[in-house]
Amino acid sequence: MLIVDDEANTLASLARAFRLAGHEAAVCDNASKAVELAQSESYDLIFSDVVMPGKDGLALLEELRTQGVTTPVVMMSGQAQIEMAVRATKLGAIDFLEKPISTDKLLLTVGNALKLQRLEAENRQLRQRLGDHEIVWTGEAMKTVMAQVDRVAPTETRVCILGETGTGKELIARTLHEKGPRAGGPFVALNCAAIPAELIESELFGHEKGSFTGAAMRHIGKFEQADHGTLLLDEIGDMPVAMQAKLLRVLEEGEVERIGTTKPTRIDVRVVVATHRNLDALVREGKFRQDLFHRVVVFPITLPPLRERREDIPALIAHFANQVCAQNNWRPVGFSDEAVLALKEYSWPGNIRELRNMVERLMLLNTGDEVGMETVRLVLGQTDISAKIRASGTLAEQVEDFEREVILLELKQSGFHMTNAAKRLGLERSHLYKKAEQLGIDIRKQRREDEE
Repeated sequence: MLIVDDEANTLASLARAFRLAGHEAAVCDNASKAVELAQSESYDLIFSDVVMPGKDGLALLEELRTQGVTTPVVMMSGQAQIEMAVRATKLGAIDFLEKPISTDKLLLTVGNALKLQRLEAENRQLRQRLGDHEIVWTGEAMKTVMAQVDRVAPTETRVCILGETGTGKELIARTLHEKGPRAGGPFVALNCAAIPAELIESELFGHEKGSFTGAAMRHIGKFEQADHGTLLLDEIGDMPVAMQAKLLRVLEEGEVERIGTTKPTRIDVRVVVATHRNLDALVREGKFRQDLFHRVVVFPITLPPLRERREDIPALIAHFANQVCAQNNWRPVGFSDEAVLALKEYSWPGNIRELRNMVERLMLLNTGDEVGMETVRLVLGQTDISAKIRASGTLAEQVEDFEREVILLELKQSGFHMTNAAKRLGLERSHLYKKAEQLGIDIRKQRREDEE
C-alpha cells in the first residue's frame, strides 16, 4: 500500500494497521512525491487524503490517471462532502472514506479492492479463453493429442510440449492449466528465445531496486507471478546453459531468489515447457543439460504440423474468419468450397499461425460476398495450386518444392526484408533463416538476382 497524507499521525496509524494485518505499507506526505513513487514502484492500492497543502488528493488522482498509473486509489477526508465524493468517483477512485477511519473499515476496503482486481483479471482471462485461446480440431491427429492433455492435466506432472513453430504449443499449455487443479491461479508465459541472455534471470526470478544498472524499481519475476498457477517456459531449448543450472535449482528446491537479495521466496508453480527444437540432440551436443532434460521432459506431448492434420483446416478457417469479423465489426464472410480445398492442399510451413494470418489477409483483399479462388490465387501467387501439389515426385519432394516456391515468392514480395517476410509467413525470423537453409535457398544470391 502507498499512503499519502500531510498529517504524520495519520500516516503512522494507518501504516501500523496495515502492517499488523500483514500488508506492506509505504508513506508519503505530499502529492508530488506520491506521483514519483507510483511511477517508480509497484503498489496494489493507494490511499490518499483529499485536503493537503499544495496539490490536493483530487489533483493527485487526476495526474495519476493522466500519467497512465492504473493502481486503484481510495480517497480519504475529514471534510467529506457529497460533491467531493462524486468528483473523486468520476476521476476513477474506487472508494471514498470519511475520517476517522476504523481499522475494520480500512481492512474491509482493502479486501474489497483486491477482490475487484482479481475479478477484473479473471474477466480478462475469460475473454481471452472465449476468443483467441480456443483449440479447434476435428481429426484423429488432434484427437490423440487432446486425449493426452485430458490424461495429464489433472496431475502435477511436468509436461514438455514439442512441435514446429506455429503449431499451437501455448494453446495446449493454457488448456493444461485450465483443465487442472490450478485453473483458479495465474497462467504466465515466458518465451526464452525472445529475452536477451543478460535479462532472462531477472525475468524469471525478479530483482530488487538498485540491484544492477537500470533496476529503477523492484521487479517480480515470472515464477512469483505464477505462484499457485502455471508457468510456461516456451522455447526452453534456446535457454542459455548457465541459466539452465539456475532453473534446475529452482525446480529442485521450490524457491527463488530475486537478484539483489539472499532471502529465498517459496513458490508453488507447475512448470510446463515447450520447444520446436530436438532436445535429445541438444543434450548430445552439450547445449542442454541432461539433468534438466530429465526434470522437464516427464510427459512429452508432440503436436502435429498443420500439413499432417489437413482435415482440421476447414474448421480452423471458419473459426479464424469469425474472429476477424468480430474484431473488426464486419458482417460474417465465408470461404468458397474451391478456396477451402486449395488452402487444404497448401503445405503451411508456418502452421496454424500462418493459416490465421492468411485468413485475415484473404478477407482484407476480398471484395465479394465470400472469399473465392481468385483471391486465394492472388495471395499465394499461384495460377493453379492443385496442379503444383500433384506434380511428379515423392510427397516429401513435392512439399519441399512447394515450401521453397512460397518462401522465395514471399522474400521477393517483401524486398528480401527478412523480418517482414517472416511475419507474413507466420514464422520466427530465425526459423525462416533455418528453413531457407534447409531448402537450399541462397538468400544473398537470390537478392542479387532479383536486383539485377
